[in-house]
Amino acid sequence: MKKWIKIVCILCISTSTLQAQDDLLDMLEETEEPVTNYTIATFKSTRLVSGHSVETNGEGVLQYLIGHRFGRLNSGWRDLFGIDNATIRMGFEYGLTDNINIGIGRSSFQKTYDGTVKWKFLRQKSGAKNFPFTATIVSNIYADSREWANPDRINYFSSRLNFNHSLLIARKFGDFFSLQLMPTVIHRNLVKTAEDKNTIYAIGLGTSFRLSGSLRLNAEYHYIPPGQIASKIGGEDVQNSFSIGVDLETGGHVFQLHLTNSRGMTERYLVGETTGNWFKGDIHFGFNVSRVFTVKKPKEFK
Repeated sequence: MKKWIKIVCILCISTSTLQAQDDLLDMLEETEEPVTNYTIATFKSTRLVSGHSVETNGEGVLQYLIGHRFGRLNSGWRDLFGIDNATIRMGFEYGLTDNINIGIGRSSFQKTYDGTVKWKFLRQKSGAKNFPFTATIVSNIYADSREWANPDRINYFSSRLNFNHSLLIARKFGDFFSLQLMPTVIHRNLVKTAEDKNTIYAIGLGTSFRLSGSLRLNAEYHYIPPGQIASKIGGEDVQNSFSIGVDLETGGHVFQLHLTNSRGMTERYLVGETTGNWFKGDIHFGFNVSRVFTVKKPKEFK
């Protein structure tokens, strides 16, 4: 009889202990605050193909970028299918904060210097707080350093300047697909004819597909509504820019290989100065290489 009484007592104590543990776990779950998860790596680089992506460098991170663009593939074997007519852009971008970047660059094409300010002011997130997309503003100034076409007349430095303002809105769908919308405004202080608009409005669309852990397929397209550009460039009509390429990430480097109908490698040339026609074979092969350096350690590691 005493044996059965002991068994019953042990069972009662065990049941009470388990109930107390469950009650304690319930109390801990109730006191835990919901977590907000921010979306990262919407794109692998700060560049989609030639144009900017919504990504920014972290605080204290310096990014060195080299862009290389060859001539047209249909230029023939004497120019080695465009290799003889290569252009290059080198630039640096620095993260003042995780969301604010500044940058400078220089293109051999038209000997142009550029400056950049980039601000990511909205971030896609889920969990305790939800927001459906990431938004970044990019502003650029470009200075043409070539000799004046007509040095005998009065020329103003302001005539060398062009400006770009783009609003980048992107959403990452799972781990395999990202989409970016790019309303863009280009202002040119000097245009060829009175029929040409100083300010050009365009809309861009970009996308990225993940093919493997380190390989992505990217594309971008910039559409210019008609009636804004009247004159030709080098005897050719202005075209909408379309580029397609792949990203290959290897440690601190990101290699981007692409095909495009744009000769220049910044928004100024993508919108308003693209003359290549894909259907005629006016295609340029190019690549971007970027390397990041941590100049300033994050606060938590100081």
